[in-house]
Amino acid sequence: MILRTAKEIEDARAAAMCVVETHRRLAGWLRVGRTLAEVDAFCGSIFEELKCKSAFIGYKVRGHPPFRSHTCLSVNDMVVHGEHDATPLAEGDLLALDIGVKHRGMIGDAAWTYSIGSATEMGKRLQACGRESLRRGIAAIKAGRPMIEWAKAVQGYVERDCRFHLVRGLGGHGIGHTLHESPYIANTPPSYPGEWTEAWKPFEKGMLIAVEPMISAGTTEIRSKGNAWPIWTADGSLSVHYEADVMVTEDGCEVFTAALDELPDVVGGKA
Repeated sequence: MILRTAKEIEDARAAAMCVVETHRRLAGWLRVGRTLAEVDAFCGSIFEELKCKSAFIGYKVRGHPPFRSHTCLSVNDMVVHGEHDATPLAEGDLLALDIGVKHRGMIGDAAWTYSIGSATEMGKRLQACGRESLRRGIAAIKAGRPMIEWAKAVQGYVERDCRFHLVRGLGGHGIGHTLHESPYIANTPPSYPGEWTEAWKPFEKGMLIAVEPMISAGTTEIRSKGNAWPIWTADGSLSVHYEADVMVTEDGCEVFTAALDELPDVVGGKA
């Protein structure tokens, strides 16, 4: 979506701030022993207080059952699209929380990854890589430049400098009045003709996008169980997920979810 009016921009900022505020409250509440069902219910209560609605619950994709949770809760080797259950969070778990809301007619959609209780050495490295890859990718976004510039910046850092792997087949997207709008924004440049047809399409002033590196410690490949929602790393290695809402401006971009940078990497201890 191209934001053209002051009201659209104001409403999109407001939706993004609902996501930021939900993450802030979660960061102070998450603890070892909390179950994923408790986390999801807590998100639902925050949404109600903030007068927004989950953009994910009931979401349908052909071949999949409706998504059951208010938010995506992905633990350790689960890359994205995890649903709630009775699983308790354990010391050192990596929890990627992808929060999407609809507020004032606009979508806010941003993910952040937390270490629960304490961080493993691998967890620390992955989190640092995820944060910095998002920062570097956003710095490459400028009106008139092709979208492949985002992918080059992210892949160069993640796979060359950090020696981790960007998950293939998953990427960012436009947002606006609906959750997933064009364009699709891959995290790696296309490796064959037709793989990512929009790679050379330029960023446009006013474009509202959700950009999101998904990083694995050991593989670029993913797996799932039939039509079930969660997606895991194919080799069972740890993964992280970071996502920001960005509006392209004339000389760069405005990050509506920039306050997520203030969140801690490690949250909570035993409840």
